[in-house]
Amino acid sequence: MKRLFTIIIIFSTATAIWAQSARWNSVYQGYIDQYKELAIEQMLKYHIPASITLAQGLLESGAGRSSLAVRGNNHFGIKCHDWRGRTMYKDDDYQNECFRVYDNARQSYEDHSLFLSRQRRYAPLFQLRLTDYKGWANGLKRCGYATSPTYASALISIIELYNLSQYDRASSYDPYIAQRAGKDRPANQGDLLHPIYRNNDNYYVKVRKGDTFQSIGKEVGVSAKKLADYNERDRHARLQEGDILYLKKKKKHASKEFKGHIHVVQPGESMYLISQRYGIRLKYLYKMNGMSPDDVLHVNDRLRVYK
Repeated sequence: MKRLFTIIIIFSTATAIWAQSARWNSVYQGYIDQYKELAIEQMLKYHIPASITLAQGLLESGAGRSSLAVRGNNHFGIKCHDWRGRTMYKDDDYQNECFRVYDNARQSYEDHSLFLSRQRRYAPLFQLRLTDYKGWANGLKRCGYATSPTYASALISIIELYNLSQYDRASSYDPYIAQRAGKDRPANQGDLLHPIYRNNDNYYVKVRKGDTFQSIGKEVGVSAKKLADYNERDRHARLQEGDILYLKKKKKHASKEFKGHIHVVQPGESMYLISQRYGIRLKYLYKMNGMSPDDVLHVNDRLRVYK
């Protein structure tokens, strides 16, 4: 009993410190970018606020970096409790406790939704509005989801720091990104998948240090050659951190929002970088502006990006 009390105090203190001194960080934001569409999908399906799902995932899994998340794809710290699937054991409130293991993050998110929606003790939460994240956070603590007395305040702190409540007002989600967020991956792969962004009816990822066309292609399910072709590069070319890589063939012009827009060339920009920014095939950017690859681009040149 004394040991249990000590563990609870340690966890409670850590949570309280997080809630009081939390600062924005890119690891948490990366997790949000990766899983927000999946959280919205679950919200529309099960009536659980996306902000609550994301905040719990962030807190329980350490933004996807806890041993439970890395080894067992368990993002919500859900223990076995009549579970018939694979398991792993880890010290928590007690020594060597049993936790559920999933094949991928999608299974974890789905099981989290079922865990809340099928248990009678959480039924009062489903009478709350989706936009009442404070009511949900306090209700989860009151219903016994976690032992920490500061659990609710930690969730609320995360939601407000990262403006997660904006997702509670969503009426749709991107199925491609939601599906890929829960993509199968090796249980020992500790790094988060590359977040996928949208631009000009296309999807892209941002290159991280050490990435290659082969490594990204393997992750997104596109051959290195096709990925290089989509981005008008040689598949053996060295990628630079921050490069944009599109996952489908680029368009002939920018999206409609840029109709009539004139791009003013900035220092360090090239025709290729501009084509990537707007998701335009390079040859059509040249064609729209009556230029050829032999022409020299100058700072303050004005370029059309929409046909």
